[in-house]
Amino acid sequence: MNTIQPIKRKRKWLTFSIVFIIPAMILYTLFVMVPTASSIYLSFTSWDGVSPDIRFIGFDNFVEMWHSERVHNALKNTLILSVVLVVIENAVALLLAMLVDQVKWFRNLFRSIFYFPTLLSGIVMGFVWTIILNYNFGVVTQLFDKLHLSFLMVDWLGNPDYALIAIIFATVWKGAGYYMIIYLAGLQGIPPELSEAASIDGANRWQQFRHITFPLLAGAFTVCMMLSMIASLKIFDQIAVMTDGGPGFATETLTYIIYKVGFGELRQGFGTALSLVLFILILIVSLIQIKLLRSREVQL
Repeated sequence: MNTIQPIKRKRKWLTFSIVFIIPAMILYTLFVMVPTASSIYLSFTSWDGVSPDIRFIGFDNFVEMWHSERVHNALKNTLILSVVLVVIENAVALLLAMLVDQVKWFRNLFRSIFYFPTLLSGIVMGFVWTIILNYNFGVVTQLFDKLHLSFLMVDWLGNPDYALIAIIFATVWKGAGYYMIIYLAGLQGIPPELSEAASIDGANRWQQFRHITFPLLAGAFTVCMMLSMIASLKIFDQIAVMTDGGPGFATETLTYIIYKVGFGELRQGFGTALSLVLFILILIVSLIQIKLLRSREVQL
């Protein structure tokens, strides 16, 4: 009798668990598994996204992708943006976190100021920087004109040599505050006694940062670099608003070419194949990052 009661109780809880899990599994299957399976199938088809005529063409989309100069250019832009943004965003975020951590007065005010740009959507941020960098009436142009520095005026969004730089600058302005909060949490988790002991032993600020702060922030580095890399590989809003992939194809990335091909050129099959390649790229890069960054994490 004593052994039968626990078994019945266990079966009862198992039944309740299944009842609660089934609705979530149904929703997950309908909105994640089914669209994923459909995307994999559609990547092997020729379809305009509207008509019921879906023609299976095998690996033709991937072969075309392999030989497409436009796709190669988009991949190059995506990788450049990702590498540069990961380095600069994390460097700026760490610098801001260390500055805010040292502030004794109005600390919350500075946190709010630096974090505020992250609250803006990518679309709003793109419009703001489009106005600021406009060659004819933008804030930067007027500032240079007032300072009699007209020779430094550049068409940031209309020149292929500078358009990518403008997008990088605007993206760092928007995203650094988010990563700053994560680094700040990591800094506040480091015992101050470690830095005090190192200072007594004669270590300067740089040595304290290199041998104490930096190793103990390894967990925060892993999180921030993972998030910034994934966000950079999927960058879309800023490009759509600021440059529309131009001038020419100078700022076209994989996510933007997926949108242009799938919805602008009505080639959903080819666009879905590109999406699948982007997913695999993000997966591979994420796994490599996790392996490299996790290996250097230091636990207190």
